[in-house]
Amino acid sequence: MPYSIMLDAGHGGRDPGAVYNGRQEKDDTLALTLAIGEILQNRGVDVEYTRTTDVYESPYQKAMEANNAGVDFFVSIHRNSYPTDNAVSGVESLVYDLSGIKLEMAENINSQLETVGFVNLGVKARPGLVVLRRTRMPAVLVEVGFINSDTDNYLFDNNFDDIALAIADGILDTLGVDTEPDVPDGQDTSSQSRGYTVQAGAFRNGTYASRLQNELVAQDFPAVVSQGDGLYRVTVGTFPTLDEAVQMERRLKRAGYQTVIVSE
Repeated sequence: MPYSIMLDAGHGGRDPGAVYNGRQEKDDTLALTLAIGEILQNRGVDVEYTRTTDVYESPYQKAMEANNAGVDFFVSIHRNSYPTDNAVSGVESLVYDLSGIKLEMAENINSQLETVGFVNLGVKARPGLVVLRRTRMPAVLVEVGFINSDTDNYLFDNNFDDIALAIADGILDTLGVDTEPDVPDGQDTSSQSRGYTVQAGAFRNGTYASRLQNELVAQDFPAVVSQGDGLYRVTVGTFPTLDEAVQMERRLKRAGYQTVIVSE
């Protein structure tokens, strides 16, 4: 039976989280959380999300959502902040207490992120945080660099895919799951072309996905809906290169949509 995990994109909706030069934590966390989820799903992990769009839920609601889903693990993605801009940089992970598999997972995630270039600030106990205190399963909150650090933002923007993979690998290492995607015996992947698409939304309710698709199509975006892993995903286009996908993502963001680029 596969492991199950609830991924939480920190903040959302009316709660932007930390803000720096117009950059909002809630946007970074949502994009990264969806990218991590894609990787974990491809490795056979059952993934659920507290949010897949820009909506607000209280920390208590998120903890109860994880408890009601009965998942094995809870991982919350955040960006850190410091009172003085560009004074501190690095990643740290928070757990209820420094024991058990949650500590191991937090240390593994930090170690993987260190290979991307972040300073490893270690794992800290934060028993007062609701999403760590009220969840009934092992829970980790990852602070993926400081949002008011230009150094960390540069790493975040220019190594986004590597960061998503690092966090996913830290989780998978803890679970003892193969970090390589399954490939049928005898299949050569060296010559396979890698395509990209831009995800504009993912919903548990297909009605919401259809509504977003119709809205995008009305604006001449070639949106389609696909179903898998319990989610209805709305994606726009298929592109042979990352640069082409980035151009579409920019168009969608200018139109006011939250997006994430995913590889096919």
